[in-house]
Amino acid sequence: MEKNGEANNMFRWKENPATLLPYTPPEWAAHLNGSPTVRIKLFQPMTPIHLWKIPGIPEDVELYIKRDDMTGAAMTGNKVRKLEFLLAEAVEMKCNAVITCGAVLSNHCRTTAVAAGILGLEAHLLLRSKMKNPEDIVPRGNVLLNRLVGAQQYLIPNEANLDTEIVPRMQILAKQLSEIRKIKSYLIPVGKPSTIAVQGYLWAWQELLDQGIQERFDDIIVTIATGENAAGLAIGNYLTGSKLKIHAYAVCYDAKTFHSHINSTLDILGLGDTIQSEDIINIIEGYQGDGYGLSTPHEIDFIRKVATTTGILLDPTYTGKAASGLSHDLTYDRSKFKGNRILFIHTGGIFGLYDGRMTNILSETRDDQSQMRVWMDLDEDPLPASPEKSTPNGHQFQPNPITLNHHFNGGINIGLT
Repeated sequence: MEKNGEANNMFRWKENPATLLPYTPPEWAAHLNGSPTVRIKLFQPMTPIHLWKIPGIPEDVELYIKRDDMTGAAMTGNKVRKLEFLLAEAVEMKCNAVITCGAVLSNHCRTTAVAAGILGLEAHLLLRSKMKNPEDIVPRGNVLLNRLVGAQQYLIPNEANLDTEIVPRMQILAKQLSEIRKIKSYLIPVGKPSTIAVQGYLWAWQELLDQGIQERFDDIIVTIATGENAAGLAIGNYLTGSKLKIHAYAVCYDAKTFHSHINSTLDILGLGDTIQSEDIINIIEGYQGDGYGLSTPHEIDFIRKVATTTGILLDPTYTGKAASGLSHDLTYDRSKFKGNRILFIHTGGIFGLYDGRMTNILSETRDDQSQMRVWMDLDEDPLPASPEKSTPNGHQFQPNPITLNHHFNGGINIGLT
């Protein structure tokens, strides 16, 4: 006979995903202003680092990649690192909903919506759009996931100003949710310096230190959009006395704007009198292409080639532009790098591949080596009579990032290190 309802409870999780966990910042960051005291576990830390041989880079370059696209499934990417702290504050304040903003295909909005669903919070997303009819927004990519997890989405003007148009909308929505439904909301404005949000990549810097980056690399590469990730890496590099050089490839705005954002963050953290953004990070312009969220044929083709030759999926808005720019600079402008041991931080964004751009270009491409063939008759040969001299799928033979590791039980397992 079951005791105390054991049969009814046997499939329940033993831990509540909204459990607040105590957080102590790394010793080297303990003196910074505004350090949070709690967090919520949302992602898998210690994302792997492995060799990455992308097309076109010089033979003497040792390029590696840190797989922050492996922080989770629907919460893949860098955004979830800051949400561990932001949404912990929301839970601590006993909020019932979270309100944030971004572009229609925003990774931040998608990650926030999924995380909110896990924590039992409502997600309300203000999405910049040139379209005014929701029926014109095809539910694919991040928009599809937003809908699947039940997020409420509001189309706002594409050129809406954060301070004068977006934040007031967030405040109006929060007020209505409070008055009509008695719901308390937590607001996350994007693009404003936040001591809590920057903690995500300050903590990530400690993770990188634990992975031995100071001994293994000369330069760190990251994509910069709002600036929090790049700021966290650059500040961590400075505070720990690391000699690495931090580079951030801009996919929107210009270097002056980003330096202003990072300097504001330094001021809030209490470091503004000690260092300036220009002293701790190299912001690289010139690879925005046709603009934020827009892709050139060259960028799409580069993403396809990287996927074909390395198995790594880049996104068209962020990492695709940054990796393409890095490949060009390693070939034609090596002087900006400290050395030849380079680590690229993959910040995710995989669902950007499902917004239609890649589908269109692959439909138009007929020389793709991953073509679909018809093989209905078992008696027919599946391969052409004169196969090309390339390896299957166009892969080049190269050192394999997959290594055999000794397992704790005496056997071996395959892993990315």
